[in-house]
Amino acid sequence: MIKSLFARHSDSFPRQSRAVETVTATRSDSKKGSSEPQTMSRPRLVSSAEESLSTSLKPQNTTVPRHVAIIMDGNGRWARQRGLPRREGHRRGVESVRATLKAAGELGVEYLTLFSFSSENWHRSPDEISDLMGLLRLYLRSEISELNRRGVRLRVIGNRAKLPTDIVELIEKGEQETKDNHHGNLVLALSYGAREEILAAARNLATRIAAGEISAEQASESDFAAGLYTHDIPDPDLVIRTSGEQRLSNFLLFQSAYSELVFIDCLWPDFGEAEFTQAIQEFTLRDRRFGR
Repeated sequence: MIKSLFARHSDSFPRQSRAVETVTATRSDSKKGSSEPQTMSRPRLVSSAEESLSTSLKPQNTTVPRHVAIIMDGNGRWARQRGLPRREGHRRGVESVRATLKAAGELGVEYLTLFSFSSENWHRSPDEISDLMGLLRLYLRSEISELNRRGVRLRVIGNRAKLPTDIVELIEKGEQETKDNHHGNLVLALSYGAREEILAAARNLATRIAAGEISAEQASESDFAAGLYTHDIPDPDLVIRTSGEQRLSNFLLFQSAYSELVFIDCLWPDFGEAEFTQAIQEFTLRDRRFGR
């Protein structure tokens, strides 16, 4: 279930028995210390992401977001709830990547950025890091042909210096083999941290100023952004986070200044086409004013 704002718009979807399912949620009354069941309607995928999206009523904007970024959270909790090792949660998470990429393509999302491995993730146990790197190797070896079949270009942002050499080689190979694809972009954020990225961009701009390329007085926001990993990628219109957590966790902090944020309760391995479509539906209900 999408938190807060999405719940507020649950009645905006048509009440068709084949497209809407009724669920019962429990709402706690903090004043009375009691709970009462609350019935509400939520959309269920009918046959495709595009058909489901077309059922939303009275959107504030009818534009599908050009760039969607996702913080894929909850693999470990998903596995723990089922008594499985964490690596099984990560493995199932890869299946959610495939389903989400498919849905994004159906809806016409041009850029899909996935927060795959953060700079902070290097502090996890050696065994878990090894499992994650193993899955990354497998994905890069097995999915490039599928990306080519779909016409999707692979891009990777983050500090590659920290990644194993063979993985960097696989990344470069995948980027080279898909560079001429024009039916979408899959951007993987690997060994990525926004603060580190911002610091690197600041150093880059300072170097240019010191070299006399530009004066400090003339330096602009675009000059600064030129030093970001995403200098040739549009800012995300929508940032989604799974697992119920409501924070950005050092992800695209500069780029997401005016992004719409949607927080979803389900854990990443349970995320798929229906959940992605619901997030897009929520996006169409937002009134984007960009401070105006």
